[in-house]
Amino acid sequence: MKNNTSATQLRIFISSTDKMKDVPLYEWLVFEAKKQHLAGVTVTKGILGFGASSVIHSYKFWEVTEKVPVVIELIDEESKISAFYESVRTFLEEMRYGCLVTLTKTDVVLYKPGVRRLLES
Repeated sequence: MKNNTSATQLRIFISSTDKMKDVPLYEWLVFEAKKQHLAGVTVTKGILGFGASSVIHSYKFWEVTEKVPVVIELIDEESKISAFYESVRTFLEEMRYGCLVTLTKTDVVLYKPGVRRLLES
C-alpha cells in the first residue's frame, strides 16, 4: 500500500465468543488476512454494545464468560479486500449468531512499516 492513495476498509462486527472450530473467530480472521498478505488488520474489543438481536453485552469483571463486541478492521487495496471478503463470506453468512460487515472507501495518508529489531543476545 502506498501513501496518498485510495484504499478500502472492511469492518467485521462479531462477538468475542464466536469461534471457527476451537479458535476465536477474530483470531482466525487475522491469520487469514496475514495469509493473503493484506496491508493491515486490527482487532478492537468493545466494552458495551448490542446488535440486531438487541441483546446488550457488556464487560463485567464478575462474569464467567466475557461476551463483548469485537470489531476486526482491515485496510488495503480494493481488490485485495474484495478477495479476502469473498474467501470468508460463506462462513460469515452461515454463522449461528449474527454479524455485521461494512465496506468503506478511505484515503491512506501515511503507511509506514516499522523497522524490525533483532533480539540482542
